[in-house]
Amino acid sequence: MEGNRLHFGSSFDNINLVERFVVEICERHNIQEDNFGNILIAVTEAVNNAIQHGNNLDPDKNIDLEFDAETDKICFTVSDEGRGFNYHSLPDPTEPENIEKPHGRGVFLMKNLADSVDFYDNGRQVKLYFNLAS
Repeated sequence: MEGNRLHFGSSFDNINLVERFVVEICERHNIQEDNFGNILIAVTEAVNNAIQHGNNLDPDKNIDLEFDAETDKICFTVSDEGRGFNYHSLPDPTEPENIEKPHGRGVFLMKNLADSVDFYDNGRQVKLYFNLAS
């Protein structure tokens, strides 16, 4: 962990590094407890998706997690080395035909927990924005 950036291999064993990184960032920036839970879950979901779907659990591929702060918002960026995906055509996990499916909730969660979610580089990078102003 170097300041505002974390670089690690595609393994679920590294989720604890991600959690510590988010905790450290939130403490450093005095993030309110009610925002902390949303941030932790959304960032963890983004990293899980990058490991599983982006890099296909390939331990030779890496994930980059970066943090940036502005006066009234913070941003976490998760990048993987995968092929990307069509983030415009994701099925709605709340539709009756998708309720029982084991996948498809990560992006839905991110969009509901972050104030803004943007995808770049054909879906290989996601930026999660969280407003800090009350």
